[in-house]
Amino acid sequence: MAEPLLDVRNLSVEFHTLAGIVPAVRNISYRLDRGETLAILGESGSGKSVSSSAIMNLVDMPPGRIASGEILLDGKDLLKMTPAERLEVNGRKIAMIFQDPLSHLNPVYTVGWQIREAMTAHGTPRGEAEAETLRLLGRVGIPEPERAMGKYPHEFSGGQRQRVMIAMALALRPDLLIADEPTTALDVTVQAEVLALLKELQRETGMAILIITHDLGVVAEIADRVVVMEKGVLVESGTVREIYHAPKHAYTRKLIAAAPGKGDMHPPLARREPLLTVRDVRKRYGAFEALKGVSFDLAAGETLAIVGESGSGKSTLARVLLRLDEPDSGVAEWKGRDLFTLSPAELFRLRRDLQMVFQDPTQSLNPRMTVYQLISEAWVIHPDILPKSKWRARVAELLAQVGLSAEHMSRYPHQFSGGQRQRIAIARALALEPKLIVCDEAVSALDVSVQAQVIALLDGLRRDLGISFIFIAHDLPVVRDFADQVMVMRRGEVVELGDVRQVFDAPREAYTQALLAASLDPDPEVQAAHRARRLEPA
Repeated sequence: MAEPLLDVRNLSVEFHTLAGIVPAVRNISYRLDRGETLAILGESGSGKSVSSSAIMNLVDMPPGRIASGEILLDGKDLLKMTPAERLEVNGRKIAMIFQDPLSHLNPVYTVGWQIREAMTAHGTPRGEAEAETLRLLGRVGIPEPERAMGKYPHEFSGGQRQRVMIAMALALRPDLLIADEPTTALDVTVQAEVLALLKELQRETGMAILIITHDLGVVAEIADRVVVMEKGVLVESGTVREIYHAPKHAYTRKLIAAAPGKGDMHPPLARREPLLTVRDVRKRYGAFEALKGVSFDLAAGETLAIVGESGSGKSTLARVLLRLDEPDSGVAEWKGRDLFTLSPAELFRLRRDLQMVFQDPTQSLNPRMTVYQLISEAWVIHPDILPKSKWRARVAELLAQVGLSAEHMSRYPHQFSGGQRQRIAIARALALEPKLIVCDEAVSALDVSVQAQVIALLDGLRRDLGISFIFIAHDLPVVRDFADQVMVMRRGEVVELGDVRQVFDAPREAYTQALLAASLDPDPEVQAAHRARRLEPA
């Protein structure tokens, strides 16, 4: 066998904490050849990001420590290099792009300066670096690259910022590109564009790509081989097709079984009296028209999914319906009463019927409050719902309802995983026994198995308690599994509205068809067929 570009041998990484030594990565080994794409697949806490950070020398030491192993790049052990030697390798030989480019781009410098500085720091003359920066921005698809060079990171969309990060990473033509969850927060069409760009650049430059992800669709789209990690251990490896069609390890089988978009869709519901009737809702922010006459009906016990790209108006609509923002015009009748004309006192009483679960529970849960305080706060605000003597028992019931236990009520949010925090946020919303819950990207940041558990929980609440949901999401396979109706939005307008089966099996509008075509399938055979159709000449 030819010598691999990257050869990780028996790598172990541990962290020293007050509770003792925590092994994050335990004795893992894998190889990556030139021009190849290897995916490290696993959920939060599996050690996949720690192992890639060790390659880039980004593990904080202390408290972290490389306990054992070798990381060979072109046969040279990165762990034995001096700081000066590592400085020469990082950027020139190995580059990295991250999940959240806004956190890794300096907000006080223009993107042109930052890309140029990546080259001048390694000795590239300024004039040459300037010309290469312009070329790279154009190559990664940034509009008007000359003007873009003088802009700051906040002036770009999420997908454009990721493209800027890719341009910066490629500035010195590295042999290896490490991509750590590079598309998790992106719209489905932008995700497809970024992955296609990475493959295209790989063909041009011959670089190897190491992609870290929990998304089987991303693996099917871009990877050649996969290694699967669980709790710091490499449990399985093989080609994408071997791993998907013939997984050997129970954890791999669990991940594949949890992948959304493969179950039965909800059958069409019989038309019922609307619980919420929305007609011609409009909202403008200055010269920007965020909502352009949105209308729909929602019945009791029904789930309406709202899909569309960033800027389509999904979250604005949710905020307007809950009166977190005021509409410019339109009607939203809740049980025959217009939400938009209610007085503050009337709206306060109605709040218990309308609750919201946000995308990031870390930001929506007060870190200084225990779980008991977070959930019982609803009864402090609405004291007529439940006498204080029954609060503790009711909190225990709500925690059990969302798959947690009574012993969790004395803990704080930081002591839970992301999926557990989202369950707490759902329990908090349920405390007021609402009739409608608005979920704004409530599962988009969760691991695939946790996501499946939360969706099953919400679906059970819909069936058992008759709760209606407005479910805002960009993950179409999740929508397919959970929704009764789907509303597709684009630039503030509804472009398609129908039962989930009609929208997914026979979409009428070209925009809906484009969204579905860009959605990633975990089955590599299906995804290969999707990719071939996308590449067909129009």
